[in-house]
Amino acid sequence: MTAMAKKTKLVFACRECGYNSPKWLGKCPGCGAWNTLVEELDTSKVRPSRRAALNEPTKPQRIADVKPLQASRIPTGIGELDRVLGGGFVPGSAVLLAGDPGIGKSTLVLQAAARFATSTGKAVLYVTGEESAEQVKLRAERLGCLGNELFVVAETMLDAIRNHIKELEPALCIIDSVQTLYDSELPSAPGSVGQVRECAAGIIMQAKSLHMPVILVGHVTKEGTVAGPRTLEHMVDTVLNFEGEKFQAYRLLRASKNRFGSTGELGVFEMRQEGLVEVENASKVFLDEYDNSRSGCAILPAAEGTRVLLVEVQALVSPSPLSSPRRRFTGLDQNRAHMLLAVLERRAGLRLSQLEVYLNIVGGVNVDEPGADLATCFAIASSAQEVKLPPATVFIGEVGLAGEVRSVTQMQQRLDEASKLGFQQAVVPRLRGENVRAPHDFRLIQINNLREGLEKFYLVG
Repeated sequence: MTAMAKKTKLVFACRECGYNSPKWLGKCPGCGAWNTLVEELDTSKVRPSRRAALNEPTKPQRIADVKPLQASRIPTGIGELDRVLGGGFVPGSAVLLAGDPGIGKSTLVLQAAARFATSTGKAVLYVTGEESAEQVKLRAERLGCLGNELFVVAETMLDAIRNHIKELEPALCIIDSVQTLYDSELPSAPGSVGQVRECAAGIIMQAKSLHMPVILVGHVTKEGTVAGPRTLEHMVDTVLNFEGEKFQAYRLLRASKNRFGSTGELGVFEMRQEGLVEVENASKVFLDEYDNSRSGCAILPAAEGTRVLLVEVQALVSPSPLSSPRRRFTGLDQNRAHMLLAVLERRAGLRLSQLEVYLNIVGGVNVDEPGADLATCFAIASSAQEVKLPPATVFIGEVGLAGEVRSVTQMQQRLDEASKLGFQQAVVPRLRGENVRAPHDFRLIQINNLREGLEKFYLVG
């Protein structure tokens, strides 16, 4: 092994964090993960020019003298995608689109490619490594994405792809997917740490030198992380996560990293026969089947970037035949949900320790903001006491460990959105000097702590 390593310049790299080691280790010193070091070629010794080829040698200069980029954003033609990107593509930017298999990543990028080519009139190159060009055309015909400026090539060899980009000089390049790329100078198989990292670096550097935006489609592992080295997320400018259940119609697009915009925006799509369709009024969609005649249901105006979504929080509390009652939470942070159960039992007097508790956010939405605390607590108390919550009411607020209810951000936008959709009142923390006004014909029920609010609706004795 030592002789082979000296001959081929092999190192061991962690597939999670990219840490390099001259010898194999059971535990990675970089991230602490076990059995993640794999053998790869030390590309820093074999081919240093590829990583250094992007920029010519320069001298340090004052930051005030650096000329800013003059190029403006280029809209994709899909409003929800533009919202998450921050207004469109930035020339030379690299975007990583990650999602579960079958979620609709290829559908989204193909629609974006077709609309981009139509709106700009410039060439767009779609590189497919998992399908043939004929298969891509069949999807394009179904989606209505045929256009003269949309080019497709089935290729996995890195050098061949770089030659296609050099000859065509497209305004946008899409790689579907980055795990299929292969560099003949590396001995490892496609999809390995070294292949994914070096192939992505080669494509990204070429894109930046041509001021061409590029989309890299990536798969997600069963743990929910992007397949391949974790350093891939650090190499790109934007990381988009495409979420949703394969058996549900709605898909959510979020940005976990964006060097050119906010990471709090949310795009909502509906999967139909003709492809992904933008959902402009997502709150109405998520509340279509809301029934206020049932206990255990509370409405939450959740803030997602500049948009407010009204979603339904459902709770089911039932006796448990087990000594350790089960707790199942879907769409909510588990640690925060357990904390709220403890606050309800200790501060509000609800006996939940011997009861099973199930929580769910309807529609497959994941809510991780503290503003969901109050709605969650009221849904749990409503189910435990079998008392229906008042109709046309929303719940907004963060709950502390002492049972106090605290204010949250974007309170005015949440109230306005609730009023627009026909809700008539909101349970909120007591507003102390905040510039918040109640919409017309809208009532604010202000509370200081959780127990006070539950007593107003007869949810505790």
